[in-house]
Amino acid sequence: MRRVPAWSALCGCLLAGAAGAAEWRVRPGDSIQDALDAAAAHDVVLVEAGHYAERLRIDKPVTLRGTGRPQLRGGLQGDVIRVTAPDVTIEDLLVMDSGDSLKNQNAGIYLQPGAHRATVRRCELHYNLFGLWIEKADDVRIEDNLITGKRDYRSPQRGNGIQLYNAQRARIIGNRVCFVRDAIYVDVSHDAVFRGNRLHHSRYGTHYMNSYRNLWENNDSWHNRGGLALMEVRDQTVRGNRAWDNSDHGIMLRTIQDATVEGNVVAGNVRGFFIYDAEYNTLRDNLIIDNAVGVHLWAGSKNNVVDGNDFVGNREQVRYVGARDEPWGGELGNYWSNYLGWDRDGDGHGDVPFEANDLVDRLTWRHPLMQLLLGSPAIQTLKLVGRQFPVLRAPSVVDPAPRMQPRHTAWREWRERVEPRFH
Repeated sequence: MRRVPAWSALCGCLLAGAAGAAEWRVRPGDSIQDALDAAAAHDVVLVEAGHYAERLRIDKPVTLRGTGRPQLRGGLQGDVIRVTAPDVTIEDLLVMDSGDSLKNQNAGIYLQPGAHRATVRRCELHYNLFGLWIEKADDVRIEDNLITGKRDYRSPQRGNGIQLYNAQRARIIGNRVCFVRDAIYVDVSHDAVFRGNRLHHSRYGTHYMNSYRNLWENNDSWHNRGGLALMEVRDQTVRGNRAWDNSDHGIMLRTIQDATVEGNVVAGNVRGFFIYDAEYNTLRDNLIIDNAVGVHLWAGSKNNVVDGNDFVGNREQVRYVGARDEPWGGELGNYWSNYLGWDRDGDGHGDVPFEANDLVDRLTWRHPLMQLLLGSPAIQTLKLVGRQFPVLRAPSVVDPAPRMQPRHTAWREWRERVEPRFH
């Protein structure tokens, strides 16, 4: 391979002498790895537009920056870039064609243990098994990247777009990830911020496991199997996100405690929220609209505060599996579009409680063919009997003073946005 011309380094020193860092320029036909080997700590390796067939190892704190979107191809083997040093920055590159070994976790960019404070920004990572694998590397910043996977592979054979394992205080901001297994996978990684990411056409938009004190804010997840899956976690804040047209759930809360879930939109999913084994969480000011099931609640999910939410046009507002009533609502009250009560004192809240489920609902879940008879006189009579005779009453989510009007004034925009699959 051709070595980087010495005059390039000299030119860089003259240009950046005040900062004490040299700039090494790499042109088509030169070797990027040679420039990285020759560079000193804190130097800049500037790669000009072109095609480079190399797999790189960065073992010192340098900046690797592209100009004109140079393409770095890994030849469908191993990792395309592996970072072993702290304080490395990678910017403005097209990183493509990693290997496909799930055992070896082949990635477009692999931040291995100790690669603390790495920054990857404005890169495109295409046709890699894992886009970014981040392992035991703290305080990393992953910003404004486009990541697509090996979309011709079946989902179980793909890697994840961004994978974090035992990586603390990460900042994952403004990325677009699609056609991977899970767009963002988080395991044993705490105190992170995930903001402004767009995640689609994957299994899960994001998949959390065993991770605490993370912020998930202003992200979009659509056309996945599940939008956001929080599993075995504590102290999460999930705020201002949008999850729509996912084929299973919008947001899953499974074995989760002490989370705040507020201001989110879940629209046009099969299940808006799937809540399983969840306690001591707060759900407020969410818009749950046009899902087949607004909330599927079961497996001992109790002691949660659910108040100030809008349930609009879900085919089943709540599917509740439990042995006793579960109280929802409070000072604000939830809005239920199918509430049939009245507000005689004009305080904005219904005078009779809202009960999400009745005896007929329970029978319908057990015997789906009953849906063919929902409009029949016999079924309507059964509903009436269930209300009049408490012994036949099914345990339900009960909102004692539901709101008469939704808090989200722009809810109609979501009815126009999602496919009317459930009406």
